[in-house]
Amino acid sequence: MDTLKKFFPLSFGSKDVANLVIRIIIYVVIGFATGLAIGLLNNLHLPLLGFATSVIGFVVELYTTAGIVFAVLSYVKVLK
Repeated sequence: MDTLKKFFPLSFGSKDVANLVIRIIIYVVIGFATGLAIGLLNNLHLPLLGFATSVIGFVVELYTTAGIVFAVLSYVKVLK
């Protein structure tokens, strides 16, 4: 559990619903900003850059999705 708290520090510690919603919104904004940056970089039409940004985008989206799931599970006291 300590490893999860180290990699997802924003996901743990929600005391009320408003705090949980703020944490989820932060993760959504991170995903949106990353997607926007990757979309702009993909318009350069460089093959290697396109592949690299796709991989980075996948990792960031996976991180944000896992962060949201961990935040909800932490809020409902499934994770401690």
